[in-house]
Amino acid sequence: MKNTMRLLGILLLIITTQVVAQNHTISGYVEDASSGERMVGVNVVAKELSLGTTTNTFGFYSITLPESNFNFEMSFIGYKVSSQEINLTESLRINIALESEAVELSEITLIGEESIIQRTQSSVIEVPVQQIKSMPALLGEVDVLKAIQLLPGVQSGSEGTSGFYVRGGGPDQNLILLDGVPVYNASHLFGFFSVFNADAIKNVRLTKGGFPARFGGRLSSVLEIDMKEGNIKEFSGETSIGLIASKMTLQGPIVKDKASFIVSARRTYLDVLTQPFIMAAGDGTRGGYYFYDLNAKVNYTISDKNRLYLSTYTGDDRFYASYKDGLLSGDKMKFGLGWGNLTSSLRWNHLFSDKLFSNTTLTFSQYKFNITASEEYTYDGFKDKYEFDYYSGIRDWGFKMDFDYLPNPNHYIKFGASNTYHTFMPGQLDLFISEPQYDEYVDTSFVFSDRLYSHDAFVYIEDDIKVNDRFKANIGVHASLFSVKGKIYPSVQPRLSARYLINENWSAKMSYAEMQQNVHLLTNSNAGLPTDIWVPSTDKVKPQSSKQIAGALSRIIKDGVYELSVEGYYKTMDNLISYQEGSSFMSFKDWQETVETGGQGESYGLEVFLQKIKGKTSGWIGYTLSWANRRFDNINFGEWYSYKYDRRHDISVVVSHKFSETFDMGVTWVYGTGNAITFPLANYTPNQELGYYGNEIEYYGERNSTRMNAYHRLDLGANFHKKKKNGIRTTSIGLYNAYSRKNPFFVYLDNDWDTGQKQAKQISLFPIIPSITYNFKF
Repeated sequence: MKNTMRLLGILLLIITTQVVAQNHTISGYVEDASSGERMVGVNVVAKELSLGTTTNTFGFYSITLPESNFNFEMSFIGYKVSSQEINLTESLRINIALESEAVELSEITLIGEESIIQRTQSSVIEVPVQQIKSMPALLGEVDVLKAIQLLPGVQSGSEGTSGFYVRGGGPDQNLILLDGVPVYNASHLFGFFSVFNADAIKNVRLTKGGFPARFGGRLSSVLEIDMKEGNIKEFSGETSIGLIASKMTLQGPIVKDKASFIVSARRTYLDVLTQPFIMAAGDGTRGGYYFYDLNAKVNYTISDKNRLYLSTYTGDDRFYASYKDGLLSGDKMKFGLGWGNLTSSLRWNHLFSDKLFSNTTLTFSQYKFNITASEEYTYDGFKDKYEFDYYSGIRDWGFKMDFDYLPNPNHYIKFGASNTYHTFMPGQLDLFISEPQYDEYVDTSFVFSDRLYSHDAFVYIEDDIKVNDRFKANIGVHASLFSVKGKIYPSVQPRLSARYLINENWSAKMSYAEMQQNVHLLTNSNAGLPTDIWVPSTDKVKPQSSKQIAGALSRIIKDGVYELSVEGYYKTMDNLISYQEGSSFMSFKDWQETVETGGQGESYGLEVFLQKIKGKTSGWIGYTLSWANRRFDNINFGEWYSYKYDRRHDISVVVSHKFSETFDMGVTWVYGTGNAITFPLANYTPNQELGYYGNEIEYYGERNSTRMNAYHRLDLGANFHKKKKNGIRTTSIGLYNAYSRKNPFFVYLDNDWDTGQKQAKQISLFPIIPSITYNFKF
């Protein structure tokens, strides 16, 4: 604690002792010339002075320079360089609109900001939406989270699902932010698709380690997803029709060059397609499933110093089934399962000075699910009625202020504060029973777990310090305070990342981060099902915590055409939480009585990432060698065991090639060591001669001591573009699992009637699946 407070004092001293003589500041915003979208990560450089910076999330930059004549340059891959000769004698405000490069065979690029060897942080990867859209997709549905699964250090769950696991962590240890708002369940269709519509997204950034101080609340990763702002120059749109879903995006100015909007909607029509087949059965059964989501955002430029953004997302999944016996008794039965998210954020950008930028955010996030069932039986003139309604969820109200302070090119200081008010609804059952013939009548609610209310607050400060031309470091402190039912959990978490330039092509990096997580996910599944329950830390359940250290070597090859990183990490985790054996959300008792607490975890590994970011061909090769282990006092006899997503080897190859303006292709190949499972190792029947009778007894051995078969799959995709009078038409054809590999979904033990022996049998989910999607952009 003393060392942490000393570090905080040093940072405060740095801020308060910045004295700049005969220097002036150039500041402003950088945007896309065609749409007016503010651009993130643009390089801003005074070439003769070898001093520079990059734009922040809202396109703002500020750089303080000595009085001089110099060439002021702004650059971003895929855009024309903007260059001006400046005689700096006073502070200036320069807003720049960058134009896309008009080149034959335009390139797909993976990143736009400073190169991998220049960045202070390691363990950060950005994947542009255009690259994600070019990848082959299951049933033609482009999915952000499935693209994230292809990065080193990130693993998928089961076949086809969109859940992801980072460096040995669980699904609840990923902080997923949509326009700065947490999303608590990111899955549609029982985990097979994510809630993120790629047509509405501008940036995707994953941080796996070396977390800057501004991030907190999770142990394993932060996934930032920024929505588009809307074209402020002209009206445009995009529509897409696929095998299972269609979507439409509209955007344009409300007031040209001052205010804009974007609206993007998607809906599946599985219920519509299957309904005729269900009705044709003629047995009184009805049912269906669909999901939808809607993204909307407006922004308004009040002045050069003030801008407002209002964004929202809503999405729901609905499964329903009913049965009516209209011929005999008139009996009726209904069943429904629904879950969904609602998020909103109101953000205010304000420029206090040419060196101090602020963003104030109000947030709302809600996730809930419910299960309903009802039955009606009529006989002897009486009507019995039974109704069941179970629901659970979490709701957040939040406030956050973030500041960017750039006193000079050697310091980029960020600081801020946040508070979130959580409402947890772990589980409630409403039950109605009416049996007139027995004079029975029940209408009541069973609250298995009381609602819990908590405050989750933190403050932070960090400084990206340039010591000299070779050495940079990001030093910060994240201090949090979590309170629930009078119990308070304070935490001070130091953060450090450092980069040393070995030469113009190589750099070495290291990082250390301590994290605390105050909310937990109780889950029995690996698919992100809606029955997963969010719960807080309490007086009985402590916050999870982790410590992670990482080191990396980075290299650029052929003048930045290729980037290579090799990174190793080691992470420990404490106070992990898990359901007890046999428990679930249907245990119908207080959740604190169903969990194991005090678990420990460790993960370590090596990640290799080679990516090509320029040219007609782009993509990457990723390789992960990793170990992930867990230990609980009452699981596996208190011994360490392999986590179910401990995967020794993981390989991904992603390639996109643009043959012409009218045709491009994408190829993805993945390989992974089989998931660890707990499986019977032996079985026997008690000896009846000794008086024992009963079923077979199975011996399982150590937890997760068996491996499924290895997983591998090839996906192919081709896009055909054609310019029409009013826009561009794209037809996408894809093959998921192109060589129809029978990958394991789950494994069970069954009798083989030919041999009379027990055999392990595998269930596979997806064979080769073709898809076609039609898209029109206008």
